[in-house]
Amino acid sequence: MTKATNPAANRIGAAPQGSRAFALPNLLTYSRIAAVPIVAACLFATSIYGFGYWLRWVALFVFVAAALTDLVDGWVARTYGELSSLGRMLDPIADKLLVGATLLFLAFDDTIRGWSMWAAFIILCREILVSGLREYLAELRVSVPVSRLAKWKTVLQNVAVGFLVAGPAGDQVLPGATWTGISLLWIAAVLTIYTGFDYFRAGIRHFVDER
Repeated sequence: MTKATNPAANRIGAAPQGSRAFALPNLLTYSRIAAVPIVAACLFATSIYGFGYWLRWVALFVFVAAALTDLVDGWVARTYGELSSLGRMLDPIADKLLVGATLLFLAFDDTIRGWSMWAAFIILCREILVSGLREYLAELRVSVPVSRLAKWKTVLQNVAVGFLVAGPAGDQVLPGATWTGISLLWIAAVLTIYTGFDYFRAGIRHFVDER
C-alpha cells in the first residue's frame, strides 16, 4: 500500500520547515530583537550610572542598524522567495519591541518629557491596538495591506527616535537635535492615528457584521 505524500513537500526547491527558522530574513529579524536590550542598556547606563555620552552614540548605531534590517529582511524574503509564517509573525513584533522599548527608556531618562509624552503614548497605544486588530482580522482571513503612507510613517518614526537616542550627545554636534526628534515624533504620532484608521475601520466593520 502506497503511503500518501505531501505535494508541497515534494516541490523542487521547497525548503524543509526547520531550515526556514535560519533563513537570512529571519536571522535579520532575530538581530533586531537582540538589539533591543543593547539600546536599552546603553540608555540606562548613561542615565543611572553616569557613563559618558559615547554610550548614546553606541545606542544610536545599534538602533539605526536594527531599523535598517527591517527594510532589508522584507526585500530579501520577497526577492529570494524566503517568506515564512515565522517571519510574518516575528517581523512586526521585532519592530514594536525596538521602538516601544526605546521610547520607554527615552521617557525614563527625560529625553521625552512633558507634553511630548503624549506623542510617545499615542504611538505605543496605536501599535498595541493595531496588533490586536491584525490578530482578529487574520482569524477572519481579512488582509489589510500596508499603505505607502504607513511605510513613510514608520521611516519618520524611526528617524525621530534616532534623533532622540542621540539626545544631548547629538545636541553637542548638531544643536537642536533633540528638538528635531521631538518635532518629528509629533508628526509621526499624527500619521500614526491617520494610518491606523484603515485597521480600525476594517475591524469595526467585521465586528458589526458578526453581531
